[in-house]
Amino acid sequence: MGETQGHGHQEGHGHAQGSKYGMVIDLDKCTGCGACMVACMAENNVPTKPDETNKLDTITWMRVFKLSNGKAFPEAETCYLPRPCMHCGGKHDAGHSPCVSVCPATATDYSYKTGIVSQIYTRCFGCRYCMGACPYKARYFNWWDPKFPADMKEYLSPDVSVRMRGIVEKCSFCFHRYQRAMDRAFYEGRELEEHEYQTACTQACPAGAITFGDLNNERHMVHKVVNDKHEGHAVLQGRKPFRLLEELDTNPKVYYLSARDWVVKAGNASLRETKPATKKPSDGHH
Repeated sequence: MGETQGHGHQEGHGHAQGSKYGMVIDLDKCTGCGACMVACMAENNVPTKPDETNKLDTITWMRVFKLSNGKAFPEAETCYLPRPCMHCGGKHDAGHSPCVSVCPATATDYSYKTGIVSQIYTRCFGCRYCMGACPYKARYFNWWDPKFPADMKEYLSPDVSVRMRGIVEKCSFCFHRYQRAMDRAFYEGRELEEHEYQTACTQACPAGAITFGDLNNERHMVHKVVNDKHEGHAVLQGRKPFRLLEELDTNPKVYYLSARDWVVKAGNASLRETKPATKKPSDGHH
């Protein structure tokens, strides 16, 4: 999927002329229903097995995690956290994503035109270096040949390649939708509108917890929310957007919102409370 840029990125290239598509997920709205997971699998031809209980070899591009504050009733609280691919830009948005930097086959690459990390299935030979490098565990290996019930074969999307056994796959921000929308906009001689390119999970969320768009476009809601502007200020309601594991400098494009401090700390190790160092008892010697 997507166009390739090669691994010869230079520091500071950035997105001065391109788009940078990303998400804002409101964790205070998410109910953990899993509609985003189902929509993602249906849209992107993600295969399933009769027994999905073994999470070591199941494939879910969008996965919803259940978080707890670790307290007993009545102080117990729960939060659901959807986790797609973060489409990391790397330090200074130079395109040095953890997965892109380690792939020996250039089967995954970073696009400065869209800010999306692509996965080129025909180049992947299954070394799984990218899986080990991804701190968000957003990549999945195909341990089996995909099988779909006979009645579902005509249901599969013709816009997305079905992946073979032995390669890695991940969330693509429904890049095929971007390609389709861009073709239409180019044919009509105009710019791409915000509503024309939306991911399947964004449209399927019944709580409206997911907002998707171009982080570089001032007219898009994601830009307004992340930069606390006008309508975005009303969405924030005093909350500050945060990203998972920001201390790693991976520069992900998925932002989260929550008014609960323990949720924000759960996503960032640097914000968690650490126990003060204890001094060793003196033995009387100096």
